[in-house]
Amino acid sequence: MNTRMKIVLFLIPLLFLLIILKVFYIQVISYRKLNRYATSLWSRNLPLEANRGIIYDRNGIVLAGNVTTTSLVLIPNQIEEKEKTASLLAEILGVSYEDMLAHVTKKTSMERVHPEGRRLSNEIADQISSLHLEGVYLLKESKRDYPYDTLLAHTLGFVGIDNQGLSGLELIYDQYLTGSYGAIKYFSDAKGNRLPLSQVYEKPQDGINMTLTIDFSLQEALERELDNAMMIYQADQVFGIAMNPNNGAILAISSRPTFSPSHYQSYSVEEINRNLPIWMTYEPGSTFKKGTPFFSHFSFSLESEAFLDFIRMLLY
Repeated sequence: MNTRMKIVLFLIPLLFLLIILKVFYIQVISYRKLNRYATSLWSRNLPLEANRGIIYDRNGIVLAGNVTTTSLVLIPNQIEEKEKTASLLAEILGVSYEDMLAHVTKKTSMERVHPEGRRLSNEIADQISSLHLEGVYLLKESKRDYPYDTLLAHTLGFVGIDNQGLSGLELIYDQYLTGSYGAIKYFSDAKGNRLPLSQVYEKPQDGINMTLTIDFSLQEALERELDNAMMIYQADQVFGIAMNPNNGAILAISSRPTFSPSHYQSYSVEEINRNLPIWMTYEPGSTFKKGTPFFSHFSFSLESEAFLDFIRMLLY
């Protein structure tokens, strides 16, 4: 009997000691880890897209920039009148009620309405905003803009709907041009209802800007003469390059047929992927000279008529 009592009296303090050590481990040693787990359960992020890096010519003229657009994001757990919300959004976006209801009732913490809800016009965004629907959010996003449309299209390339580089310089330097996402952080309970706690704004980090050796004035002149050559000779293809012979800097480069980077989906794969000046093979002919470079004998202003006559002479 005494032996049993001794064992019990020994085990009880040992048990309390183990409990105290476990509490100490949780509260002190594993605090940060467990706090991250807990925060992930009731913290939600609304992503904010960064501006893509701007591409300039050698004189600071914007060749590829950004415009601000709006995209639709849903928090299904916060939407109480799901049928009504789906009906209103479907009418504004011009999609079927069934498709929108699938978005509204989806079992997820956040739902993007893709692609109908991406890059919305200001008019449509204002219509949605005026409804003041619970669980419906409009987030500002950056859309790639090519102010001169087809100018330098093959060299610049184009981006997809998520601003990822798909061709040309946009693809090659995508890791530098792409910034990092920011977020609006808020808190919700297990049912997804938003808690009355202050939200946190994390500013997105914009991408790195690029400056090319391209001269806009020279590029415009070359593109214009390529169009003229296509029209005069009814050619299938035509291309041209203007280079500084002293250092090899490319001042202008273009080809025909060309395309609009903002509407690349409307063109064939051959039209958007074949940058003829670097893709086609051709006989060098008189481009290789011994001694003094041929171009060093000419000194023209980029906007002078003599310079344009010189380009025409090379093309025709």
